[in-house]
Amino acid sequence: MSSPLPDPSARLWLASAKVPEFKVPADVGSWMSQRAEIRATLWKLLGDFPPRPRIPEVTILSRSDGDGYTLEKFVFQDGLGLSVPGYLFLPKNAPGRVPGILYCHWHAGQWDVGKEEMLGHNATPVPPGPTLARLGYAVLGIDACGFGERNGQGPAGPSEKGGAGELSSSKFSLWAGRTLWGTIVRDDLMALDYLCSRPEVDAARIGVTGISMGSTRSWWIMALDDRPRTAVCVGCMTRYQELILAGGMKEHGIYYFVPGMLQHFDTEAVIACAAPRPMLFMTGDRDPGSPVDGIKALQSRVAAIYGLEGAGDAFVSLIYPDTAHVYLPAEWERMVAWMGQRLK
Repeated sequence: MSSPLPDPSARLWLASAKVPEFKVPADVGSWMSQRAEIRATLWKLLGDFPPRPRIPEVTILSRSDGDGYTLEKFVFQDGLGLSVPGYLFLPKNAPGRVPGILYCHWHAGQWDVGKEEMLGHNATPVPPGPTLARLGYAVLGIDACGFGERNGQGPAGPSEKGGAGELSSSKFSLWAGRTLWGTIVRDDLMALDYLCSRPEVDAARIGVTGISMGSTRSWWIMALDDRPRTAVCVGCMTRYQELILAGGMKEHGIYYFVPGMLQHFDTEAVIACAAPRPMLFMTGDRDPGSPVDGIKALQSRVAAIYGLEGAGDAFVSLIYPDTAHVYLPAEWERMVAWMGQRLK
């Protein structure tokens, strides 16, 4: 499916940004230096946050038995005065330490769902938490800022929920010198810290996955942290320049926008930081938040970095025909097979 012709206004606005061209260096050593600079820039753009503790202080609130798994509910403090609740699914009768999956829920305007996505069908063909736990994975996920139990816990409190609360949280974050996206990703990294610390989990075999906002969270985590061995990202493989030209910025919420990004690079620089670790992207050609020409631009640029590192086969990006912003059963099966091959 071809992208719509850009509005002249979009071209004018984009031209004013003067986005630097992403250049693939000549050798791996040069790329390592460039990668370090990209990471440092990303952290600076995300804002001013206190250092994370080595392992978050976690309180386990409950433990219950499921069919083939044990479910723990926990909470930790994120160092910003905010409580972060989550779920951890542990497979029963595992013979030793098991691989872990950090599961990132989507947005979809479902502010009241959050981590409950792991127990339902709102975003995925099957409930991700129990299904993956029965396959032998420890599966952990949290409520992103403003979602699930954190809906209505923004700066205006319970009087503002949903989109209004998200907007206030974003506004406050800018005043405080940080971004809402930085809070979301930092919380995810604290969740990763906790997952890696669990004695049941083999910290050398960690994957991360999600759809939509969960996909974007996944590739940012891979960009900023070397611990996950692999990721599977469904939807939201988005290059900002093509998104602007397609008039698609409305397809992404306010949480998504990091001030100053295009002064430095587009999203190929972020995704490429995951190399040479295996990454699978699956995106529909009718997903309005991910224009196909942008996907193809990302494919060529990121593949060049993987090729530079001698890992060309480790980066796979599939475009599904006649498919919108959904998680197909075939995509789920491919995700499960991908994780099995790389974590087991």
